[in-house]
Amino acid sequence: MSASTPHRTSEIESTRWRINPARSNVEFHVPHFYRLHTVTGWFERYTGILCLSRDPAIELTIEADSLNSNNPRRDEHLRSSDFFDAEHHPQVRFVSDSAELDGERLNVRGRLYAAGKSIPLEVDGTLRRDGDELEIDATAWADQRKLGMTWSPLGMVRTPSRLTVRGRLVKDGG
Repeated sequence: MSASTPHRTSEIESTRWRINPARSNVEFHVPHFYRLHTVTGWFERYTGILCLSRDPAIELTIEADSLNSNNPRRDEHLRSSDFFDAEHHPQVRFVSDSAELDGERLNVRGRLYAAGKSIPLEVDGTLRRDGDELEIDATAWADQRKLGMTWSPLGMVRTPSRLTVRGRLVKDGG
């Protein structure tokens, strides 16, 4: 049976799922150097829950100091008050306001909280059943300037940033 059949969709919607960090990635992609280069990075520590039958249906909590772009000096700057301000705001959070599953298509609206500010965020993705797990592939676009992340040498950092979550969700016992 596919995820789009009523029985499977009902089970997906009524079950509480937890992201498996060992088999998932939470990444960011920021246009840089006048869009000639993209800075890509990821977060190493995060938790996430999906349960479409409750409110909020989706929550993702990221430890801001766990960001990694393969450049220690840049990472230190990204953790600073110019960007994530990880010392004063240790977590980046996404909390859904609404979530709709239509077959495998997942459409979510919610708020992204980072660096002491929040912005509305729309997430588009797919959710596929794979045995006892779900495979998620979700993307959102965010204007980091609205989160106060405006530092940019000579205007080289551009918007919007692409945020992606890809990986596996497992049934949560809690």
